[in-house]
Amino acid sequence: MKVTEAASPLLPLCQRLFPTKLAGLSVALLKATALELAILAGHLLLYPSGITQERRTGHPLPPPDVAAPLPTEAKPPVVLLHGFIDNRSVFVLLRRNLAQHGRQHIESLNYSPLTCDIRTAAELLGRHIEEICERTGHERVDIVGHSLGGLIARYYVQCLGGDSHVRTLVTLGTPHSGTRVAPLMNAHPIVRQMRPGSAVIEELTGPAPGCRTQFVSFWSDLDHLMDPLETACVEHPDLLAQNVRVSGVGHLALPVHPAVATGIRQALDIEMSGPLAAVRSGGLTVA
Repeated sequence: MKVTEAASPLLPLCQRLFPTKLAGLSVALLKATALELAILAGHLLLYPSGITQERRTGHPLPPPDVAAPLPTEAKPPVVLLHGFIDNRSVFVLLRRNLAQHGRQHIESLNYSPLTCDIRTAAELLGRHIEEICERTGHERVDIVGHSLGGLIARYYVQCLGGDSHVRTLVTLGTPHSGTRVAPLMNAHPIVRQMRPGSAVIEELTGPAPGCRTQFVSFWSDLDHLMDPLETACVEHPDLLAQNVRVSGVGHLALPVHPAVATGIRQALDIEMSGPLAAVRSGGLTVA
């Protein structure tokens, strides 16, 4: 899956200074880094608006500046779950995109920045999901989890019986096999749980026979927080999973980039009766 960008004015210089393949990588890395910095700056401005939990209603409506949803039949609610030291404000653009394309029930959940255990956060998520199902009248929901949020959602689905309530789980830059990045942050217990070989990661490698949830994981070839990069892929013999490679964007861009949002919508629209047929035929590619 590729995200196309305009040609960079630095390209001729890079081609002179580096071999062709390295020059292409350097330009892509420069552009992705610039985009990451721009997204970070914008997110810091929006961060205060997402500190509190959003108000809950039986039938959430899109924000007033969002166009009316396209006509569509009823779809499961979508639950958006943010990453480490973040909040629901990271999903402002994705939420608007989903609302414009027919998702009428969208809720962003905050978990505490003081959360120190993925298992505890997953239990809390489970209670939220059950409450959403009861309030909206739907038996199952879809979840989009960014980074740590995807790992919390997977633990709920795979280890706490959450597959009975979650139809599709989409993860964005989630360290499914653990990440070795930023070793100096090991003092934080939840960071230690995201390391390869941790007890939580080992639990997720265990058997999961009959798991009913469909997994779609988006991973980026320029994700600076995933080490190795392929840790953001779901690799489990018992799980129905599709891994989607994104080229040219970094970790922070995954929940923001409009091309990735298109891929997320496609993933959420895949029917369980033939879950991966559309993906294998190119239905989940982003251009």
